[in-house]
Amino acid sequence: LTDPKQVTLWWTGDGCGADSYTMDLRRGGRWTYDKESKQPNVHGVSRLHCEGEVLEYDPPRTLAYTWIANWHEDQSQRTVVRWQLSKTDSGTHIVVTHSGLAKLPKSRKDYSGGWPGVVGKLKAFVEK
Repeated sequence: LTDPKQVTLWWTGDGCGADSYTMDLRRGGRWTYDKESKQPNVHGVSRLHCEGEVLEYDPPRTLAYTWIANWHEDQSQRTVVRWQLSKTDSGTHIVVTHSGLAKLPKSRKDYSGGWPGVVGKLKAFVEK
């Protein structure tokens, strides 16, 4: 979830891949994500950029950060992504919550399909 070399390997796909990913792993640290696309694919944006601030970092249990994306219909609207991990008998249970989307109906709809795909790609990556 935090290693830029690994994130760019598994967080990939049409429209959601990562060309670059950085994260300063401390409370208050900054993170960025960038993806260049050959054609506009998310609300007419061809250079996807997302950034934010780390709110909580408690490895290996919790990672939370603000998520501000240039493809949101209101780019001033702060949203928060929270990853919660817990050990199970067979591995790790992951819960991803993306909050703050109530005033962003287009983005909320996009993420309802996007996050399951991201988690599926993470699962496939760690099971290799």
